[in-house]
Amino acid sequence: MQHGPAVRRRKLGDELRTLRTRAGLTSGEAARLVGWHQSKVSRIETGTSGAKPADVRLLLDAYGVPDPQLRELMLALAGSDGGGERDHWWHAYRGILPPAYRDFISLESQATAMRTLETTVVPGLLQTPAYARAVTGASVEGVDEGQLDRLVEVRLARQDVLRGTPPLELSAVLDEAVLRREVGGPEVMADQLRRLTEAARLPQVRLQVLPFAAGAHIGVTGPFVILSFSSTSDLDVVVLDHLTSSLYLERKEDLQAYTEAFNALRAQALSPEDTLHHLAALADGA
Repeated sequence: MQHGPAVRRRKLGDELRTLRTRAGLTSGEAARLVGWHQSKVSRIETGTSGAKPADVRLLLDAYGVPDPQLRELMLALAGSDGGGERDHWWHAYRGILPPAYRDFISLESQATAMRTLETTVVPGLLQTPAYARAVTGASVEGVDEGQLDRLVEVRLARQDVLRGTPPLELSAVLDEAVLRREVGGPEVMADQLRRLTEAARLPQVRLQVLPFAAGAHIGVTGPFVILSFSSTSDLDVVVLDHLTSSLYLERKEDLQAYTEAFNALRAQALSPEDTLHHLAALADGA
């Protein structure tokens, strides 16, 4: 269990080591190709020290890696400020976003799939502006109106991953408490329920409600997110949010445990079709 930046260094190092081995190079040979000392390559591969995006580009070129998606992911793990197809828009909000949140947005922007259990609020990728404002205002202390506006902008900008080419595939299980909690008042909640209904019909979104009637379930321990990447499953990560930080789980045992938990929750939840009926019934009563 580690904080985001440490996980990114480890994952970047592991992947670079794999690419070097695949290229048939020793760490010493790789170092000579890019004009470094062998110890620098070793420190990057073990995650002892970070790697600048320019360093990663050198290594990817030396290893003959042409795949643009994999290169972009490696640069994102290195904290690239470069543009590319998906511009790193969140850097404009550095002054108000804590590093852990920026780190999560960076990984989210590069992920191809997200599986999430939410037990308290609607997932950020599916929130309406008014709902996002109500949630953010309640959860962030001492924020003024201008800062609140910008934090809501960030929440809404994140939703562009669902409209990308290709879009992020989102599979979300929502505890019924999420739908029953009247965030922002009746009108805000009614709009949010309509937004969920629209999202549930999108081909890239699979939405399921876990009804109160399901009783106790494995998700009572709290919400979680599993981010997956197309280039390699070794980069998949579980994210757990806490009040003051986010924690990342990267071990295969952890990923397997949370994957199995998510599958169990999906089996207990209403089907996507029944979820649409459930949302419609709640909206009619809102």
